[in-house]
Amino acid sequence: MLPFLFLAATLAVAVPSLPNAPVSTLDLSRYVGQWHEIAHLPMFFQRNCVDRTTATYTAQSNGRIRVQNACRAKDGSMMTVVGEARRVPGSPGALQVRFAPRWLGWLPMAWADYWVVDLDPGYRWAVVGGPSRKYLWILSRDPTMNRTLFEQIKARAAQRGYPVEKLVLTATISDA
Repeated sequence: MLPFLFLAATLAVAVPSLPNAPVSTLDLSRYVGQWHEIAHLPMFFQRNCVDRTTATYTAQSNGRIRVQNACRAKDGSMMTVVGEARRVPGSPGALQVRFAPRWLGWLPMAWADYWVVDLDPGYRWAVVGGPSRKYLWILSRDPTMNRTLFEQIKARAAQRGYPVEKLVLTATISDA
């Protein structure tokens, strides 16, 4: 039994840990558009969402991004909320997002961290989190995701310290 415990401890230490940090490069012109949520960590403001969750990002003339989140609610209706995102100077993969009214935008607490922590080179999928690791979204340009890809993305999120065992699936994961 003791050799098994030693081996298990050695293997656990050998698993590389990834930094929980925004990606070093984010081309907003490629990032804008519609994303489908595949999974998320439970969040109070998404408590009534069941599926068909999307985030649509649109570039604005002032350099900011219009954010429109939508989902199908438990009662079958569609819910939508509109906000705004801004870049964090010196950190290309870090944004801040605000869903509070514009007139409250001067308050620091009106803005939340929005870090793109993992990104497909072709901008086909993205993983969004933040410094607290309390929230996480796995996004895709397609409304479904291949199971193997999903498991790989989830494993990297776990290596960044996110509690992926709590993920809520909101889209179809396919074996094809």
